[in-house]
Amino acid sequence: MGPTNPDMFSSPTKENTEAAEAIGPAMIILPSQSTRDELDTILAAAKNGVALTGAAATGSVGPVIGKVEIGELDDSYYFRVSLPGASMDKKDFNCDIEPDGKVEIKGISTTGEKIVCKNLQIFHMLTQNLCRPGPFTVSFQLPGPVNNQEATSYLANGMLEAIVKKM
Repeated sequence: MGPTNPDMFSSPTKENTEAAEAIGPAMIILPSQSTRDELDTILAAAKNGVALTGAAATGSVGPVIGKVEIGELDDSYYFRVSLPGASMDKKDFNCDIEPDGKVEIKGISTTGEKIVCKNLQIFHMLTQNLCRPGPFTVSFQLPGPVNNQEATSYLANGMLEAIVKKM
């Protein structure tokens, strides 16, 4: 959970600002009732910080890769899997669905790197809040057997969605 002591929320001072610059990037948890001016002042002092408010400031963190949701109809299963940063290149990504309902997803995460090259520019990342780059596997079991020849899937924006017919 985030901080509960209201005394922890104070306006930045010159000493706090200098300390933050010496330490580097920071995560700032703000009270849920922060005004726009308070948020702007704190972010201006933090420079390299990440500010969290509302539900994001509760400290609850789910899995970065692999959150699975499964739905069911009379004739099919629907599932979606959170895969932020997964390469969408077909040579780097594979989803196997077995007749017994076992699903295995293998891929490569391309986020979390320390250096990013975009538009012929090289960026040295100050924060790496996503999963580490490299291979990953996500496996789970659907509630029952399936016809794995009758499956449709879609991978976009860090989310894999699929529908597979039941046996």
